Amino acid sequence: MQSQGKFFDDLARVLNGAAGTFAGMAREAQASAKEKARDFVADDFVTREEFDAVKDMLAAARAEIAGLKTRIDVMEATSAAAATVAKAPKKAK
Repeated sequence: MQSQGKFFDDLARVLNGAAGTFAGMAREAQASAKEKARDFVADDFVTREEFDAVKDMLAAARAEIAGLKTRIDVMEATSAAAATVAKAPKKAK
């Protein structure tokens, strides 16, 4: 009977060791997958700082475009007014 108890103790130790080994393998696989995901994301995505810099440049460009549009509208209105005055018949004195 003693040998059966020893057999089951040894079997339990082997199974515990295997469980620990599998748990370690799972941790290594998870760490490897996380690193691969980080590498993939790092190649295809921008950092927050880069995104903010481009967003700020875009906002400045939009403001400049709005200012230029206003200037063009003023020039067109001035040009149209000048053309109207030039086409108006002159009054005889």
